[in-house]
Amino acid sequence: MEKKQSKAMELLNEMVSEPYHLLHFLAFFSYFVIRTSAAQILSPHITSRLFLREIQAALALGVFAAIKIVREETWEGFISDTLFFAKIFLLALTLIMDYHLTLWYAVIFAVIYIFTQQPAFKKLGTSSKITPLQLESLLTEGSTSRLWLVEFRAAYSPSCIRSSRCFPELSITYSNKSFSFGIVDLGLFPNAAQYFGISLSGSMGQLPAYILFSHGSEVARYPELDAESKGSRSPITKRFLSQYLKLDLLLLEYINGK
Repeated sequence: MEKKQSKAMELLNEMVSEPYHLLHFLAFFSYFVIRTSAAQILSPHITSRLFLREIQAALALGVFAAIKIVREETWEGFISDTLFFAKIFLLALTLIMDYHLTLWYAVIFAVIYIFTQQPAFKKLGTSSKITPLQLESLLTEGSTSRLWLVEFRAAYSPSCIRSSRCFPELSITYSNKSFSFGIVDLGLFPNAAQYFGISLSGSMGQLPAYILFSHGSEVARYPELDAESKGSRSPITKRFLSQYLKLDLLLLEYINGK
């Protein structure tokens, strides 16, 4: 019980301390303040119509959130999608009251989008942050690990933020004495992208990228080198990465080889 309470307090503290979450909370909370004040000014017809639309919006958002929480593997992806649709519903509701209010909220959400960023998952699991030079040294000079799975990400890439929880949790499941996990931030080292064959064009379209090394040589990667010519890519999930990179097979080989 105490652990659940501590986790709840930790989550609440994170939401309050992060500008992204705090500003969104204040924006949505302000609607209820304005709604209460406007109830005395609006006509009974508009008030009843607005109340009906609020019920419909709440039900629609609740159904959407229920579907997303089942299908989405990460809280970061769930929060991002839920906030997006909540903003659409809020703008639609304010349009019933006054289109000037809608414009104000549109400006507020635009400012939040420009000046804040959704926080990524902060824990690393058993993975470690490494620089490109450290990675090159590990691959060329050798290390205690036979296999290295490296995630190339950028802190300001939305797709990297959505999937930021997957890699640390994969590292907890699959890391062992011969299999290590590393993270390279290409936002800090953009020149290293070309060396590892990763394109940063198209709004970080190839990030996050995952490369599996065995004895210093690349044996698998996602997305592939010609991913841009193939169009859309599969969403990053733990299940997808595990299947694509055959991590279960590698774990079984390690267990059987002990």
